[in-house]
Amino acid sequence: MNATELALRQEALDSERETVSEVPATNYESYARQVRRKFMRHKLAVWGLATTVLLIAIGLLAPWLAPYHPNEITDDFSASPSAQYWLGTDQVGRDVLSRLLYGTRVSLLIGFTTVALYVLFGTFVGMIAGYYGKWIDMLLMRITDIFLSFPYMLVALVIVSVLGASLWTIIIVLALFKWPGIAMLVRGMVLSLKKADYVRAGVALGYRTPRILLRHILPGASGAIIVNATFGVASTILSEAGLSFLGMGVKSPQASLGNMLHDAQSLTVLTEQQWLWLPAGFIILLTVLAFNFVGDGLRDALDGR
Repeated sequence: MNATELALRQEALDSERETVSEVPATNYESYARQVRRKFMRHKLAVWGLATTVLLIAIGLLAPWLAPYHPNEITDDFSASPSAQYWLGTDQVGRDVLSRLLYGTRVSLLIGFTTVALYVLFGTFVGMIAGYYGKWIDMLLMRITDIFLSFPYMLVALVIVSVLGASLWTIIIVLALFKWPGIAMLVRGMVLSLKKADYVRAGVALGYRTPRILLRHILPGASGAIIVNATFGVASTILSEAGLSFLGMGVKSPQASLGNMLHDAQSLTVLTEQQWLWLPAGFIILLTVLAFNFVGDGLRDALDGR
């Protein structure tokens, strides 16, 4: 074999290596475009995403959008909507629009923070249980079953009444009883993924367990985790609204969507002063629908089938 043939063969091998190295990036870009295309075909999911972005923007810009401070008391008590007060005032003279903007901010903060906490903890528990199995799996899953057996709303009411209602108390209590669902979901995903060839190859090559879990198994389960977290935000906002409506949520004068409904429980307000509860109820409905539609769209888009 002369030098020319050697040079041609080396050039062919180099070209083959470049082609193989480009395949993963091409597949990844193709998959990303496929997910985006599937999501964009889901019209309600697109509407939900736009609404979610709008609500987050309203929450972040509440100090600049609100015409009054949410706790500022004016001389107009229970004033009906007007040019001065677009959504009227409540029984103590506070502007309903300003409290609605700040209440949206607080409710979204509770939703996102609670979901972040319980997703992190539940994912950790599920990955450890699914990967190691045996007695570790049995112990962690029995603890998960214990938490699932509690009627969490009743237990949350008891804990909040003992510790006192505050923003962080609500977040911790809700996260405490919502992590088992994500833990069982991640455990099931890990049990399936750890049998994959690329995971076994990583074990054979001597990779450390944290690397295998974080770089090989977690990406495969991330789609299900994201979908579950999206639905979880909507569920958490509803739970906070329920606790606040029962008087065990965020306490006045701090505004939240739930305690705005709590302040409007009398029959007179329900029948004659609808501006005190309709806006808050509508924002809760809009927020929950938006997050649920986004979750539906993500679930369909990330489904490999």
